[in-house]
Amino acid sequence: MDQIDKRILQALQQNGKLQNNELAQLVGLSPSPCLRRVKQLEDEGYIEKYVALLNQSKLNLSLTVFARIWLKGQDAKTVNDFVAAIQTMPEVVECQLMAGDCDFFLRIVVADLEAYRKFQIHHLTQIASVQNVKTEIPLQAVKQTTALPLD
Repeated sequence: MDQIDKRILQALQQNGKLQNNELAQLVGLSPSPCLRRVKQLEDEGYIEKYVALLNQSKLNLSLTVFARIWLKGQDAKTVNDFVAAIQTMPEVVECQLMAGDCDFFLRIVVADLEAYRKFQIHHLTQIASVQNVKTEIPLQAVKQTTALPLD
């Protein structure tokens, strides 16, 4: 990967809908070589997919909460059962297996606090392997990006 490839990736992270002609101009290539490079970046897995980032507020999904999860055990079955259950919950938009105090860290998106309360009671704590849930409610998003740092 050279600097032109990195410029392509940076540009596409900012606007995945860029037309090839616009992208080529931004990175200093003619359209054909630019298209070949994008295709190669896709084929090699640097570009996994293209998505639309949606406006949470417009979709009545104004609340993001973070939940720390402790499981009843750390054996493979307990962990796998939890992971399988979380995969079915669209409210959980991110799930990280953690080293440290808790077992998992979740980012959950819902309409409001009442919706989260219902989600926690009816879904999250109903997972058999969950021992404890601690919820963190952010007051303000200071920085949120999907762009990865490229040198």
